[in-house]
Amino acid sequence: MSYQINRFIKFTQDLFFLWVLIGAVGGYLFPKIAASGSGNISIALGVVMLGMGLTITIEQLQSLRQASRAVVLGVLLQFTIMPLLGWLAATALRLPPMLALGVILVGASPGGTASEVITFLARGDVSLSVAITTASTILSPIITPAWIWLLSANWVDIKPLSLITTTVQFVLLPVILGIGLRRFWTPNKFVIDGILPLVSMFAIVWIITTIVGLNHERLFITPIVIVAVVLHNVLGLILGYFGAAIAGQSPAICRTISIEVGMQNSGLAVALAIAHFEPLAAIPGAIFSVCHNLTGSLIAAIWRRSS
Repeated sequence: MSYQINRFIKFTQDLFFLWVLIGAVGGYLFPKIAASGSGNISIALGVVMLGMGLTITIEQLQSLRQASRAVVLGVLLQFTIMPLLGWLAATALRLPPMLALGVILVGASPGGTASEVITFLARGDVSLSVAITTASTILSPIITPAWIWLLSANWVDIKPLSLITTTVQFVLLPVILGIGLRRFWTPNKFVIDGILPLVSMFAIVWIITTIVGLNHERLFITPIVIVAVVLHNVLGLILGYFGAAIAGQSPAICRTISIEVGMQNSGLAVALAIAHFEPLAAIPGAIFSVCHNLTGSLIAAIWRRSS
């Protein structure tokens, strides 16, 4: 029985991209129902980050003090390549201010929680992936608002202190709570590998459904934003890989850093857009969530075979 349950959970997790598509279509077909949950986006993101915190041990956190060159390199590439690529894409394609802001919000966000799964499938270094995601998440309350202010202040009125407060509430506090709970309760493998990823997965799908519902009337007004998001994601993967390769890292580490750079916490970008700006600014984050899971799964399949 337990074997069948594990198999069903794995099957469900493997279809993540399909659930994202179903959620997006559902949000478009039933916009009023989907948009009614907009006030709970921050709670859904908090659930995702709490789940991430539960997977982090105190030992892993302490090991960041002696962060290896690969961890530092991964965080550095992520917080330079993605914000600047977002700004370049928005500027080159002359996106409207709110959509341009949305692309930059994605670029300035820390690593995505699905990157560990994609790294595992790509035969990368999973422990390195966890370390980079953890480090970038911890640093995000300062670095994310700073990049948003630097790159978007010419288009939109930015209040950095408000962004810092929101990022701490939505990201850092749930992660810290998860790490604290982990000290008193160690979830078994079924919870860590099965239940938590499943809960996070459907929380992300719910966020995407809500954003599509909120932007139902404006979703296809500016299709050029899809081009911007795809370029942002694909170039992030490419530049992340070659940035690590130029630094002399092994193929497994290059793959890991590529995935960490190209896959962002688009849920945070969506939450910041809803909390501080307009629903339109959340569209790039919703599209990015679909895009990076598709490209991540594709590149993982290619690298898995090449191994």
